[in-house]
Amino acid sequence: MSQWISVREARQASSVGGEREVRGWVRTRRDSKGGFSFLELNDGSCFGNLQVVVPGEIENYTTEVQRLTAGCSVVVLGDLQESPAKGQATELHATSVKVIGWADPENYPLQKKRHSFEKLREWAHLRPRTNTFGAVARVRHQISQSIHQFYHEEGFYYCNTPVITASDCEGAGEMFRVTTIDLEGLAARGGKVDYGFDFFEKPTFLTVSGQLEAETYATALGRVYTFGPTFRAENSNTSRHLAEFWMVEPEAAFFDLQDNMQLAERFLKRVFSDCLEHCSEDMEFFDQRIEKGKLQQLQSVIEKPFTHLSYTKAIEILTSCNESFEYPVSWGTDLQAEHERYLTEKYVQGPVILTDYPSCIKPFYMRLSDDEKTVAAMDVLVPGVGEIIGGRQREDRLEVLQNRMSESDLAEKEYWWYLDLRRYGSVPHAGFGLGLERAVQYATGMANIRDVVPFPRTPGNAEF
Repeated sequence: MSQWISVREARQASSVGGEREVRGWVRTRRDSKGGFSFLELNDGSCFGNLQVVVPGEIENYTTEVQRLTAGCSVVVLGDLQESPAKGQATELHATSVKVIGWADPENYPLQKKRHSFEKLREWAHLRPRTNTFGAVARVRHQISQSIHQFYHEEGFYYCNTPVITASDCEGAGEMFRVTTIDLEGLAARGGKVDYGFDFFEKPTFLTVSGQLEAETYATALGRVYTFGPTFRAENSNTSRHLAEFWMVEPEAAFFDLQDNMQLAERFLKRVFSDCLEHCSEDMEFFDQRIEKGKLQQLQSVIEKPFTHLSYTKAIEILTSCNESFEYPVSWGTDLQAEHERYLTEKYVQGPVILTDYPSCIKPFYMRLSDDEKTVAAMDVLVPGVGEIIGGRQREDRLEVLQNRMSESDLAEKEYWWYLDLRRYGSVPHAGFGLGLERAVQYATGMANIRDVVPFPRTPGNAEF
């Protein structure tokens, strides 16, 4: 009985000989004058293809094999042998080729012609079959696996927080409303909303973060992390923004900002190390075809200790340098990507952790410093991107938190449960957030974040 193996297993086989079965999609077919054909077969398990040598003697050679085109799905049975060709260790000598599904060559979009990434977004259902997007999917998978494995090893428990929420933890108001109210009928009746008739009987939204809910479990289990979809109704058509994206947000009781920074550094080093180790073929492709020097850049992040700078020190550096910035810099303003990249790429030439931001530009839940001007916040910046992690130590003092909420015009009655965490056994605690797509974008060198998520959700686009 034949053994069904993946293309990856066939290409990496330590021993050859014996009948094997491989299933996948045809990338190319080349006919030889010697009366046989070469098929390049891929099943998504790895970047490279498996070469299949099909002799002209098999039963359906002229009726089917010589009609195969890109996109056709096949099951191939044959002998796995050492390959005499350069660049591949093995090849499959077919004894039978069964066609499972044909692909119309006149209408199949993914022909040999190169398409732009923008064009491929129109075929998001087919683009994972290309070299680039197959590689992106495998790296995204590896990063997701590394996230779970890292936090498991660090003693964190996986916590599932709500996708539907009544609170705006970021205070920005850029949230998607969730309702069962008949909006067309509402408009016909003059537009007045009575939430008593809505499903939850109050205004509800898609979450922008699970971090506040994660605190409830961190103050019971000690260390937890959330990993799930989050949503921002921010009308930003940029290469770095999505309306729907995935966030990992660890939260640890008895952690201060210093503990938090050390965790973030270990986390990034682990994620990128796993990419280089477990996705070497895909990462080589990104280094050669997408962003030259990507492997060296990631290796630098892994090997170099992260430099710590206060926000105030960073402002001094930026205002005293001779660089010409599009956005002016002054104490109390939020840093832009150009400022963050200057600090990482030119001043430090490596990863940077910025700390102690002005309280006026950070959310209410960050711990107020003794100077009452700054908060225990941190951002991790990396060369090529800028901010990749945003974090903070929480405000664990009840009265200080109440004052901060009042300054932010937040009603205490809406956060009664959050305040209870400060009433009953309050402890210092800290955490941060990492956008999965930002991490994938950085690891792969892909220029647009819409190309590292399977089906991007952006202003005006909810296809597929």
